Amino acid sequence: MCDPISISLAVGALTAASSAVGQKQQADAQEQQQKLASQQERQRYLEEVTSLRQQQAQEQVAKSQRMQEAELKGKEAKASAVVAAGEGGVAGLSVEALVANISRKEATYAFSEQKQAEMMNTARTMELQSAGSGYQRNMLSINKPITQPNYVNAALEGVQSGMSVYSTAQKAGLTTPKAP
Repeated sequence: MCDPISISLAVGALTAASSAVGQKQQADAQEQQQKLASQQERQRYLEEVTSLRQQQAQEQVAKSQRMQEAELKGKEAKASAVVAAGEGGVAGLSVEALVANISRKEATYAFSEQKQAEMMNTARTMELQSAGSGYQRNMLSINKPITQPNYVNAALEGVQSGMSVYSTAQKAGLTTPKAP
């Protein structure tokens, strides 16, 4: 028959080892999950920023096209006004006033386009900042500290288990008290 103390020590050691291994496996699994979630969050953030930058570039191209079209129409309107005035026998300040009015309308349109572009750029900048803040919040949420194995606690649990086995063995009469 095996010595109850040896059995108690073996049970305690196995309990301690099992607890430590389990804690280590849990920490490793959590670390892998955090790495994967972090990679996915980085990818999501990059896609969001890329999308916002593409929208911004498309808006700038569209603005440039509208400005070019407005400039061309303004030139055509001025030329038509000068030709029509010349054919109608009108000259001098009246023609200059008509051309100046067309130029004023062009400038008003250009100013409006520029202000709209500035507002859209401000909105995109705010969206990018918000995306960056969201990224940081998500990364902090994902990458919380991982509880590492507590070897001292596992050893204490092992000693406690061993003592419990030994106590049970004593109560069952499986141990013999040592003579003084």
